[in-house]
Amino acid sequence: MDTIYISQLRVDTIIGVYDFEKESKQSLYFDIEMDCDLAKAAQSDNLAHTIDYAVVSQRVTEHCLAKPVELLETLVEQLAELILTEFNTERVSIKVSKPAAVPAAQTVGVKIVRSKK
Repeated sequence: MDTIYISQLRVDTIIGVYDFEKESKQSLYFDIEMDCDLAKAAQSDNLAHTIDYAVVSQRVTEHCLAKPVELLETLVEQLAELILTEFNTERVSIKVSKPAAVPAAQTVGVKIVRSKK
């Protein structure tokens, strides 16, 4: 199995459970891996035979901005469902980092792996 990945996609959005977090945007950083078969794309040299990471990045950004949530857990679950539904992948891994959440830590976050059922 092959993998298409996006590393450190930055999205500035409103997220958090505390009132002060709901008042200004915070930067989130996404690492996304999508398992797929790239053989056909490699042979054809045709974007239609692969996953367009620019489109995935755009959809992730749009979703984060359109549907504010409180928990990273909720957000990454929604994004996993979106990617599995809209793109040609059987498995997705999403890690999201929230650097400003804990002052004493470089970053904190959540990582999930989901597959089509």
